[in-house]
Amino acid sequence: MTTTERTRTNWAGNVTYGASALARPTSVVSLRSLVAATPRLTALGSTHSFNTIADTDAVQVTLADLPPVLDIDTERQVVRVAAGMTHAAVAAGLEARGWALANLASLPHISTAGAVATGTHGSGVRNPSLAQAVVGLDVVRADGSLDRVDGGSGAGQLDAHRVALGALGVVTAVELAIEPSFQVATTVHLDLPWDAVLAHFDAVMADAYSVSMFTAFDDRGARQVWTKHRVDEPAPRVDLVALGARIADGPVHPGENDTAGVTEQGGVPGPWSERLPHFRSSFTPSTGAEIQAEYLIPAASAVDALQSLRPLHDLFAPILIAAELRTVAADTAWLAPSSERQSVGFHFTFRRDVDAVAAAVVRIEEALAPFDPRPHWGKVSAASPERLHAAYPHLAAFADLARDLDPAGRFRNPFLERVLA
Repeated sequence: MTTTERTRTNWAGNVTYGASALARPTSVVSLRSLVAATPRLTALGSTHSFNTIADTDAVQVTLADLPPVLDIDTERQVVRVAAGMTHAAVAAGLEARGWALANLASLPHISTAGAVATGTHGSGVRNPSLAQAVVGLDVVRADGSLDRVDGGSGAGQLDAHRVALGALGVVTAVELAIEPSFQVATTVHLDLPWDAVLAHFDAVMADAYSVSMFTAFDDRGARQVWTKHRVDEPAPRVDLVALGARIADGPVHPGENDTAGVTEQGGVPGPWSERLPHFRSSFTPSTGAEIQAEYLIPAASAVDALQSLRPLHDLFAPILIAAELRTVAADTAWLAPSSERQSVGFHFTFRRDVDAVAAAVVRIEEALAPFDPRPHWGKVSAASPERLHAAYPHLAAFADLARDLDPAGRFRNPFLERVLA
């Protein structure tokens, strides 16, 4: 195991980590020894969180140097993967052997365990968050012991651990439900008018396996609608051209980067692993110098929530790169932002202007307040601990479990101290 003495920032550069050291264990055995001997430490994923969830004034630990693992149990239709592996690596390995995950996030560069721990999701009215695919995990506890959690671990244990914010231990391996490989074709439409968006929102978002709308809340309505159709399912039926949109005549980027970085569009079928993400694993995703916020609300409130945000267009104009609307099926994970309710995610990618984004986030949360928004755990938010406990009904029980499993606060950091208070 090596230890690096240097300051790191998150991927976007809006958070400077305060860790005194970065530990890089090369085996689970050395990780267990590290945890047992270190008074406070925080697991660091792929640094794609935009808040301080992975920050600490003590030791950060990365699992990037642990050996890769990708073991498929064909009878159970489960894959066991090393926690530090990216979704790109997992997806490529599965596809090469004829298997698939049901869904992926918009970018495949993130670590598997980190994505699960923060409730990351893709899109689709039948697709819950990525955490719902977890059927088991291995976790190093505060005393250095290695524990396995699965469906037989007792009432609520797996659902408590699926989205655990790093508070219950360091996850070393994850078991995920898989299915036979499938193909997807992505078609992009441009400039769907607001009248059509509001009148046909539910139908459009449910018209394919995965659908995303992008907007700036200006007069153009939905600037882009990405329809990702599973070719083994009936074709989409909603005629977006008849509703006023037009088919993109070439590849488009949802933000401001080169279109070479997006996965193939134009209705060309390809493997799930190369279509469900928006971005290719071989390119740097999005802009880098950005800040993201996201809120999940009950799906039944989506149109009203859209209307509440449209008056903020002038506030957004100088800083908003893109806003994406995605559907997420109900989860059973305690702390998933879509826990126990069909949801629509309102995702904002802003330029890296910390003060302007902070002001915009306050206004967004005020506008969405009537709709019971749940902030994404890995994005920026102004929500107080009281508001988080109201939004996440299981948060108090989760905090109790964290105290039981980690009474000395070995895995605590300022973010968790605040959230779990």
